[in-house]
Parts: sequence; C-alpha cells; structure tokens
Amino acid sequence: MSPETARRRWRRLPATVRDLPLGLLFLVASFLPGLRGHGTQVGDLPTRPFDALAVVVLGLECLPLAVRRRWPLVCLALVSCGFALDQLRGYHSAAGSTLPLVLISAGSHLERHRRTAVVLLSVAYVPLAIGLSLRGSGGETPEEFVTFFLVLALAWGAGAWLRSTRITEAERRERIAARTRAAERNRIARELHDVVTHHVTAMVVQAEAARYLTAAPERLDRSLAAVGDTGRRAIADLRHLLDLLNPDHGTSDGDGDSPGTGGPGTGTGTGTGTDVSDGAEPRSPAVGRVLTLVEQTRHAGQPVDFREEGTPAVSAGSADLVAYRVVQEALTNALKYAHGSRTSVQVRHGEREITVEVSTDGSGSRSAAASVGGGGGRGLAGLRDRVHVLGGDFSAGHGTDGGFTVRARIPGSPS
Repeated sequence: MSPETARRRWRRLPATVRDLPLGLLFLVASFLPGLRGHGTQVGDLPTRPFDALAVVVLGLECLPLAVRRRWPLVCLALVSCGFALDQLRGYHSAAGSTLPLVLISAGSHLERHRRTAVVLLSVAYVPLAIGLSLRGSGGETPEEFVTFFLVLALAWGAGAWLRSTRITEAERRERIAARTRAAERNRIARELHDVVTHHVTAMVVQAEAARYLTAAPERLDRSLAAVGDTGRRAIADLRHLLDLLNPDHGTSDGDGDSPGTGGPGTGTGTGTGTDVSDGAEPRSPAVGRVLTLVEQTRHAGQPVDFREEGTPAVSAGSADLVAYRVVQEALTNALKYAHGSRTSVQVRHGEREITVEVSTDGSGSRSAAASVGGGGGRGLAGLRDRVHVLGGDFSAGHGTDGGFTVRARIPGSPS
C-alpha cells in the first residue's frame, strides 16, 4: 500500500478512531519510569507514587481525547476533573499536559455554550487554586497560580483563533463558489440568449411575413418551410447546449444522434454540421459559418451584404466563437429593430486578431442601441464582456448617417 493510499484511508476513519491513539500515547507515557512524577505541577504538594486511584485519574485525563472533536465539551469536562484530581492527589503525571491540548481543541471545535464553558472553567479554577494552596506548604505564591491560569487562557485563545481562521476560510471558499456559480449562470444565460434569440426572432419575422402571402401559395410554402427549418435548428442548438451542461457529456462514444452531426448549413452554430471524429466534442460555431448565418437572415427578409477578408486561422481559440456571436447578435437586432434596412457584415482575419463590423441603415436601430446598457447583461452588453475577456475592443453606436454599427476587434490565440 502506498503512503498516499494509507493517508486517504486514515482520513476516512471516524474522528474518534483517529484521536484515540493520541490519548493512548499520553496514557502509556504517564507510566514510564522516567516521566512518572515529572509532569505538570500546580502548587507545591509533594509528589506521591501511583495507586489504584491514579489509574482512574490517568484514564480521565487521557482517554477522553478520543472524543475531543466529536464531543469537545464532554472531553473538556472529564479532562478538567482528571487534572484537578491529579494535582490534589499529588501524582503530577505527564497526563496533566493534556489539559492545554484539550483547551486548544475545545476552543477550536466547540460550537455551543462557549461562553458558559469559559466562565465555569474560570470559576472552578478558583477553588482548585485555594485547595492546592491550603494543602501545600505555602511556598506557592498567588502570582504563580495566576500565571498558570493565563497559560490555560492562552491555550483556549489559540483554539478560538484556529476556529476563527477556519470559519473565515470556509466563508471565503463559499464566496468563491457563489461567484463561480453566478459566473456560470451568466455564461449559460448568454449562451441561451445567443442561441434562442436569433432563431426565435427569425421565426417571428418569417411568420409575420407569411400572413401576407396567402395569395401566393408557393411563397407561403417557402416561408413556412423556412420557419420550420429555423425551429429545427433552434432545437438542435439547444439540445447541443444541454448536452454540454450534462456532466457525462463526452464520456461515451458518439451514436449518430449528436446535434453537431446534423446536416450542413445549420444556423447558429453549436449544431453546425461540423465533423465529429474519434469521439471529439463538436466544435462551437466558427467564423466560417457566418455566411450560413447571413443566408438565414436574408431568408427572413433582411437584405445583407457580406464580405470576408483574409484566411481564417486553423485554431483561433475562443476568438472565432466570439466573432460569430457578435455577428449573430448584430443581425438579430437588425431583424428586430431595423427590419428591411440594408445591413452590411464585414469579417477580417488578421494574423493575430479577427475584426468584425456590422452596420445597419435606418432609424430603427436606435432601439438596438438601448440594449447596450440594458437587458440585464444580455445582448450587446454581454458581447462587450466576452470581447473584453479576450483583451479585445468592442463598440456599438450610431454613425453620422443615422445608421447603427457594431465593431469588435478580437485577439486570437497565440500560435
């Protein structure tokens, strides 16, 4: 058995079992000839040899250490009684050293009645000191009793400090966990927003247009077919997103039902028809799929000019996904707030970055500008955060011609 395995098994044992050896160690040490009578001594009572009562006293001082973490108050009471008998009988055993240890442990692990325990121990120390002074020869001064009391108080304070440190660390971890959960919720919300909003907006626009095509059955049929296709793409993307949230995702071989293996030309990209081989996870939507996104927007009745410059990098890390989301959100806003206005999409692939610019003519895009500062962190405001995380630049606002322009410079991963 390796040392690491042994340590793991030891930690899995109950605290009582792990603490018992410490008590047994003190008990055995108290009977060693070299330590007998050379333990803690309060007062000046002469040391006496062990008798039958000494065995009971040593058991009270040592064996309760097994429950020092499970029942700290019980352990403290038993050890304190054993220590008092040890001193009053004059055994002065090595087991007397367990009292400061138990005070540290109780100060660290006792959760309830802490003040009551401190008051009772302080009050009980007074008659013990008086009894030791009366039974002794008078050589022990009050200052020495006070000094020992301060040592015990210091031991309790050390335990209280350990407890406070442990609580502070637990609160810090809880805050980190809460921030992590909040960040993950925001990430999921952004993904849902990106996936759902574009598809639903396109479906609404196409359905509204279909109302005016009842006199043209062929065009009506194409419009309804486009609504159905968009809905299926939304379902595929949502299914893929939910698969990614599944903790077992990617642990089994693909079975052909993966949303990423659907037909080519799927829209927003998590189910973009990218190839999946060797059990690898389907790629997120890349800039290369922007043309498909543009075509979908055109089918929804939005005139879109598309231009792509440069050669996409083989691996741009998260930059390609963020660039895709920028175009997706900008086209979604164009459909919602400037439907029918001419829209231009430009994507430039540089050696170290991707630049995206989406501009829309018309006054309808003014409402889109309002979403930059609203929407609870969604939409363009969410894109701003995504771009800034990668160290890029993002801007969205009105141009001199009254249109609305979204620009993003997204650094790629270093090669």
